[in-house]
Amino acid sequence: MNGPQDLGGQMGFGPIAPEKDEPIFHGEWEKRALGVTLVAGAMGAWTIDESRHARESLHPADYYSSSYYEIWIKALEVLLLRHGFVSDAELRKGRALGTGAAPKRVLKATDVPAVLARGGPCDRAVASAPMYRPGQRVRARNMHPQGHTRLPRYVRGHVGRVEAVRGGFVLPDTNAHGHGENPEWVYTVVFDGRDLWGADGDPTLTVSVDAWENYLEPA
Repeated sequence: MNGPQDLGGQMGFGPIAPEKDEPIFHGEWEKRALGVTLVAGAMGAWTIDESRHARESLHPADYYSSSYYEIWIKALEVLLLRHGFVSDAELRKGRALGTGAAPKRVLKATDVPAVLARGGPCDRAVASAPMYRPGQRVRARNMHPQGHTRLPRYVRGHVGRVEAVRGGFVLPDTNAHGHGENPEWVYTVVFDGRDLWGADGDPTLTVSVDAWENYLEPA
């Protein structure tokens, strides 16, 4: 979907101002927000792709006025409601009022270090051979799906060059909506700045995008 998270090439948001020696967290509540989100995800009711889609589905005015971890918590509320772990009344009251859905698993504090170290690998075997090869020119499809996608809006319809074949990975577009992992080949595709932005583009700029095979077509 063309959500508020897809900001590449958009103007009017001001300059990026990185903080010098920026802390990992800007407040104690952010630590808890991260922890609650990870523990809730570990219950096994949704995938990381569904979690991302919940964040990008927030209303743009809400998304842009929220900090990073505020976005995480607002999306987590959506997921917990959707899968029956909490009710609207419980969110308003801030406490349990009944018995919600049972989690598939519970992440215990003693297991957290090992789980985080293991991560969530999403590389998968793909039965077919890669359709494209390094050096080949490809066009990013002009697509505007209503569901989740990882193809940035600003490269759609533009021609780039395959730099590398990265392997097979879970397709987020289907995995976000419970339609299976459907792994595909992923390619790093390099786009020229002038091709993306026209005469206003930086002639020295290139943009690299990791794109699933169905995002691309021969150029």
